[in-house]
Amino acid sequence: MTDIAIAVLVALIGCVFVLATAVVRSVWIVPQAKARNVERFGRYSRTLQPGISFIVPFVDRVKPLIDLREQVVSFQKSPVITEDNVVVHIDTVLFFQVTDPRAADYEIVDYIKAIEQLTATQLRNVIGTLDLEATLTSRDRINTALRGVLDDASGKWGIRVTRVEIKAIDPPSSIKDAMEKQMRAEREKRAAILTAEGVRQSKILTAEGEKQSAILQAEGSKQAAILEAEGQAIAIERVFTTIHRNDPDPKLLAYQYLQTLPKLAEGKGSTFWVIPSEVTSALQAVSQAFGGSIDRAVAPLQQAEAKKAEPSEQSERPHELTLHEAIPAAAPPATPLPPHEATPPYELAPGEDARQDAPAGLPAPREESVGR
Repeated sequence: MTDIAIAVLVALIGCVFVLATAVVRSVWIVPQAKARNVERFGRYSRTLQPGISFIVPFVDRVKPLIDLREQVVSFQKSPVITEDNVVVHIDTVLFFQVTDPRAADYEIVDYIKAIEQLTATQLRNVIGTLDLEATLTSRDRINTALRGVLDDASGKWGIRVTRVEIKAIDPPSSIKDAMEKQMRAEREKRAAILTAEGVRQSKILTAEGEKQSAILQAEGSKQAAILEAEGQAIAIERVFTTIHRNDPDPKLLAYQYLQTLPKLAEGKGSTFWVIPSEVTSALQAVSQAFGGSIDRAVAPLQQAEAKKAEPSEQSERPHELTLHEAIPAAAPPATPLPPHEATPPYELAPGEDARQDAPAGLPAPREESVGR
């Protein structure tokens, strides 16, 4: 009895265990964006969608999860030969998404490896039609061509290729050195051109500025000359008008000559100079009026002239008179008489006084005082 009870208890425990295992194996929970394929007796039965699902235990077999999200795969560098026989290494990045779990599980063994090999093959086909320069500058064209080919080939695998990107293109070291030299030469060329353009513009602007400055200076000089000439004309006109209005006598003019003669003698090149006859006449009149004081005023000039003059110059220029030669040679000006008192000319002997020895009927010379 005891043995039978123990056997029954073990059988009950075994049934409970089997029943619990069957219940556990019949309930499956699939996460979001995942899928599972179910096989019944070795054949594909259905695909479990995200959520809770029930299967027949010990009859259905659930396969591993399949990720339905977009995935990124980076492939290693692959050597590719361009049209101009240059070997370059290209890195690619592939973006794809599983759209059909059944096809991805049963149509291809390893879809990631298959996509990698297909990408390398199509990359060689596309790059083989381009030279090195076009390869380096046509990444968008290469990406579009690869995406179209891979999308068509992977469609039957339940894979949709969303994007293909070329991450890096590495040409040989010699090509890199040549490209760097070319780039350096181009940059130096552009720098030289820009420098030349800058110098040209600078010279043009400088010339324009100098031209405008010269024009403005010329305009200013013109206006200044015009204004100066107008001022001189007005000054001369006023002086001339004032002189004629006041009617100055020869003594005033002679005094002005005397004020100017010392300035003429002070010049470095004034070895000799010519005095007009009007000056000698005026000086003679002043000499008579001042009673010989003119000789004392002219004496310093005669001494300075005697030091500067040389015998050779005096012999070479006999027609030019110096100051001490011109004054004695000048004749005294005749004093005009009124018409009603006109008489024969009367000449004074040397040393005679005009006021004492003047004949009757002739007016005595006026005695004018010079302001001291």
